[in-house]
Amino acid sequence: MSSRLAQISSHLTVQPTSAQSASIRTKIGVKSPDDVVIVDACRTPMGRGKKGGFKDTVPEDLLAAVLIAIKERNKLDPALVDDICVGNVLQAAGGATVSRMAALYAGYPDKVSIYTTNRQCSSGLQAVVNIATHIQAGLIDIGIGAGVESMTLGYGPSAMASQTSEKIPDACEAAADCQLPMGITSENVAKDFNVPREKQDAFALLSYTKAANAQKEGKFDSEIVPVKTIIKDEEGNEKEITVSKDEGIRATTKEQLAKLRPAFDGATTAGNASQVSDGAAAVLLMRRSVAEKLGFQIQGKYIASAVVGCPPRIMGIGPALAIPAVCKKAGVEIKDIDVFELNEAFASQAVYSIEACGLDINKVNPLGGAIAMGHPLGCTGARQIATILPELKRQGKKLGLTTMCIGTGMGMGCIIERE
Repeated sequence: MSSRLAQISSHLTVQPTSAQSASIRTKIGVKSPDDVVIVDACRTPMGRGKKGGFKDTVPEDLLAAVLIAIKERNKLDPALVDDICVGNVLQAAGGATVSRMAALYAGYPDKVSIYTTNRQCSSGLQAVVNIATHIQAGLIDIGIGAGVESMTLGYGPSAMASQTSEKIPDACEAAADCQLPMGITSENVAKDFNVPREKQDAFALLSYTKAANAQKEGKFDSEIVPVKTIIKDEEGNEKEITVSKDEGIRATTKEQLAKLRPAFDGATTAGNASQVSDGAAAVLLMRRSVAEKLGFQIQGKYIASAVVGCPPRIMGIGPALAIPAVCKKAGVEIKDIDVFELNEAFASQAVYSIEACGLDINKVNPLGGAIAMGHPLGCTGARQIATILPELKRQGKKLGLTTMCIGTGMGMGCIIERE
C-alpha cells in the first residue's frame, strides 16, 4: 500500500516535459497579429441519452446543426474556412465519413477539408487545439474545432473492440487498468483520496442547483442552437420537435441523492456522475490579423493547452495535473484564473481535483457541469468553450480555464482570455 501511495504522490507533482516547460509566444494581455482568436462558439442542447429529444438523431445531423449555426451566426463565407477538426469517441470508423457528409450538407464547399480526432473525453477540446496549433504554425488562417457524440447510438458494448491483445494486459498492470470501467476508476479515486459519499452528493447537488438556476435565468440561451429533429414513439410513429433546452437539468435534494443506490461497490451513483448524453458544439477560430481584416468580432484568445498522463486506474485525477501544467505554460498562477470549467465526469474526481489544486469553489462551474447537464464524450471539450466565454463576459472577467479527465489516464487543460 505504501509503495502504491508513493507512486500516486509522484504523479501529483507535475514533472513537465520539454514541450510543457517551453515558453509560448502568445502572451496574456498583449495582442499580436498572429494570435489565435475565438470568433464564436455554439452548441446544441445536451439531450438525454436513449430517452431525450435526440434519441433518434444520428450524430452527423447534430454536427451539421452547429456547423450551419456557426456559419450563419457570423455571416461567414464557408469557402474561407481552411480546415475543420471534429472530436468524436464512439462513432464507427471515427465518424470520418459522416463528418465530411455533415460539412458538405451544412454548405461548406468541397475544398474545405475535415477530419476527426479521438482523445476520449477531451476530443472536443483536442479538436479546437488542433485547429489553433495549425493557425499558430501558419498552415491555415481560419478553422473550426468541433465535437459531437450520440451516446444513445454509440455508448455501450458496441463501442468496445471485438478483440484485444492478451499478452499486453497480462504483462503490464497499468495497461490492464486501461480497460477498467470508468465507474471503477471513480471508486478508486474516492478510496485512494478519501472522498466520501456525502461529499460527492453535496458536490452533485451544487451542480444541479447552479445549472437549474442558470437555465431558469436564460444564461445558456446565447450559446445554444435549437435543433429541429424527428422523434419516434414506441409504435414507431414520427413527430417533428425542436430541442432548445438542456434536458438533464432538474431540481433535486440532498435526501433524494442519498437514496440512490451505488452503481458499483462504493459511492458512485447515477446522481453524482455525469449523464449519458447526446450533443454537438463548434468553435470558430482565426488568426487575429485575418479576423480583423474581415471585420469579425473577437470574443477571446487561445492562450495555451496542456495534456498530462496519470495512472489509468485513477484516471479522474487528470485535471489536478493538467491545471498546474497549463498555468505554468501560460505563465500564470492558478489563483489568477477567473473561471474554471471542470468536466464533472464523476463527483469523486471533480472534488479531488478541486481540493488538490486549491481551487476557489465559487470559480468552478458557476453554471453547473456535466453531472447536471450531461457529458457527450466527443462534444464536451468544445461545449465548455461555448459555455465559459459568455460567463466570463457576464462576470466582467478575463481568464478562463477548461479541463477534464481522460479515460486510460490523462488530463487536459486549456486557457482562454476573453476580449
